[in-house]
Amino acid sequence: MATTELRGMVGPGPAAIAAPGGGGAGPPVVGGGGGRGDAGPGSGAASGTVAAASSGGPGAGAGGVAAAGPVPAPPAGGSGAGGSGSAREGWLFKWTNYIKGYQRRWFVLSNGLLSYYRSKAEMRHTCRGTINLATANITVEDSCNFIISNGGAQTYHLKASSEVERQRWVTALELAKAKAVKMLAESDESGDEESVSQTDKTELQNTLRTLSSKVEDLSTCNDLIAKHGTALQRSLSELESLKLPAESNEKIKQVNERATLFRITSNAMINACRDFLMLAQTHSKKWQKSLQYERDQRIRLEETLEQLAKQHNHLERAFRGATVLSANTPGSASSVKDQCCSGKGDMSDEDDENEFFDAPEIITMPENLGHKRTGSNISGASSDISLDEQYKHQLEETKKEKRTRIPYKPNYSLNLWSIMKNCIGKELSKIPMPVNFNEPLSMLQRLTEDLEYHELLDRAAKCENSLEQLCYVAAFTVSSYSTTVFRTSKPFNPLLGETFELDRLEENGYRSLCEQVSHHPPAAAHHAESKNGWTLRQEIKITSKFRGKYLSIMPLGTIHCIFHATGHHYTWKKVTTTVHNIIVGKLWIDQSGEIDIVNHKTGDKCNLKFVPYSYFSRDVARKVTGEVTDPSGRVHFALLGTWDEKMDCFKVQPVIGENGGDARQRSHDAEESRVTLWKRNPLPKNAENMYYFSELALTLNAWEGGTAPTDSRLRPDQRLMENGRWDEANAEKQRLEEKQRLSRKKREAEAMKATEDGTPYDPYKALWFERKKDPVTKELTHIYRGEYWECKEKQDWNSCPDIF
Repeated sequence: MATTELRGMVGPGPAAIAAPGGGGAGPPVVGGGGGRGDAGPGSGAASGTVAAASSGGPGAGAGGVAAAGPVPAPPAGGSGAGGSGSAREGWLFKWTNYIKGYQRRWFVLSNGLLSYYRSKAEMRHTCRGTINLATANITVEDSCNFIISNGGAQTYHLKASSEVERQRWVTALELAKAKAVKMLAESDESGDEESVSQTDKTELQNTLRTLSSKVEDLSTCNDLIAKHGTALQRSLSELESLKLPAESNEKIKQVNERATLFRITSNAMINACRDFLMLAQTHSKKWQKSLQYERDQRIRLEETLEQLAKQHNHLERAFRGATVLSANTPGSASSVKDQCCSGKGDMSDEDDENEFFDAPEIITMPENLGHKRTGSNISGASSDISLDEQYKHQLEETKKEKRTRIPYKPNYSLNLWSIMKNCIGKELSKIPMPVNFNEPLSMLQRLTEDLEYHELLDRAAKCENSLEQLCYVAAFTVSSYSTTVFRTSKPFNPLLGETFELDRLEENGYRSLCEQVSHHPPAAAHHAESKNGWTLRQEIKITSKFRGKYLSIMPLGTIHCIFHATGHHYTWKKVTTTVHNIIVGKLWIDQSGEIDIVNHKTGDKCNLKFVPYSYFSRDVARKVTGEVTDPSGRVHFALLGTWDEKMDCFKVQPVIGENGGDARQRSHDAEESRVTLWKRNPLPKNAENMYYFSELALTLNAWEGGTAPTDSRLRPDQRLMENGRWDEANAEKQRLEEKQRLSRKKREAEAMKATEDGTPYDPYKALWFERKKDPVTKELTHIYRGEYWECKEKQDWNSCPDIF
């Protein structure tokens, strides 16, 4: 939650510069900064290209180094309604850093995006940063200050020239946010549709030609009405000149008056139609020009990005060739590899396992590790694909022993740009991705990996002191991210109704069950119970957006941990994960944000802060700090560590300060009370060839008998990929997704028919979990309803759907 692939649920890497915190000198810390940073070395939009909406990247920050000089006074009027199609634009003061403080920047609000520049003239070539209001929170601090944050990856601390000006901006931002959220929902509903193709463009041109033809017909009809109206008037005048009875003359007079009224009305209609025709022709040309301009801009942007990607691949290949030549000397290969694998926070672009080459490669697989891959694509999906029998028998014979290796990952060539250029701005879960971006585990199995350090909960269950227990729960929370350091591959999206069980009751005292309970949005429910006195449950929804330069993953949902002996009930939520350098450069990932762990029985709390990486900080990378407080707010324990290595705990004893008040414990006393709560287990040997799996991850997809027919271990495309047969895995993945799509359409048709008939319709319900209100958080969530392990004991799987 490998190298240059889009595969991010979680993984390593530094992040943006943290916004300054605390005190009166600047705004409080809300999260990592966004954008390129003011004059910082971040990766903003290149000169001459359209500024990208994505604004993360190494070196990005809420405050980079701002231009020197005093803070300029705002102009009269501050800002106002913007021109050139923008909803609002004008000057605001943006917090940069403690040296420069607030600096004046030109902000533009347009199409749900807030962008800023150093000056109005800079709008033509360089955007300093952009934040998407659809996922942002707008907070008012005081009369002139307000904050815009999207949950940790980007935060802007802004100040207006007056309270009235601040209110105008906040109102405009709230309106733009509401509109952006509505547009986002509409785009999600149509997320499965493909992008505009050449056929769509031809259809659009045909439609415009048809409309133009109809407008010409309307003009011709107007001319005919005028012509026939004049002829009718002439005929009536001729009738009046004839000698007819007085009664007939009276009738003719009435008809003539009505014909005059008709002529006046028809003339008015003709004039209105003529005006409409002129307006339609004028605006049609403008719309066509605007559409063509936007289309040309998009094509230029795509060509620029594609050229950058090709140049970067060429440079990496050239560097790799030089590395291979230098590696011919004795001992150099291992030293280079060790430097690449062991350098913590290393941000170089070198990577000894580049997955994406434009030139094809010949790939061979060791015979004992899996099947040889074919060089061509498989035509058609093979629904009768099964496990290799020899491999299956081997697993059956040794199923009591946990496996310590899987087939090595093949170095498969792939043109990344051809797949990614049409994915910008879309929900990641709705993009059909080939298995080349995946690792051979499903999201349900990745969720189960949270239990790798279950012994922390075992120790917490034995604690008599609730505050000490909270320290272990906090360490367990941080430990769940340790498996993500090198894991930049994307797990398989589970099919609706897919399950995964992990029965470690005999070995470790716990067993776990996950089920995919929703497809759009993707949501998985998890329940784990231990005979050592604890229960862990959660429902996690993954929302993600790919913006071309970075990918944000926002896990939504609450995690619950209940200890049976004391009844202590803890809850917390996960932080935001940001994957950087999606198109160009070495992938790096950072966790950023805050976690509040609450004991609902005692009121104890623990606040954990995941500090974003900064190039300019001397702190260790991936740093996590925390404090454990009692209900009165007094700090009892301080936590310090990193989310990829270890967590330490310090007991805080108040000492008398110089002025007679309480002060925190002195540093040398704190060192004496240091206790290591958790330390990461080393990776298995040759882990770099096995997707950087941990010892637990290597066992998760091992075949086991007696599981439900919906278990992830039985998923054929995932098994084929693990065995190195990626072409077959891609074909099988398409078959499974089409099968799931047909099932969804069938449910929708049944629901529509039930609505028309007025009969009650039962929507999709999870098999092993029940959706109800949580008694503690009052949220609607899926809670385990039981019966799975009883059904497994009886081998009664009649209620399981056919999803594979």
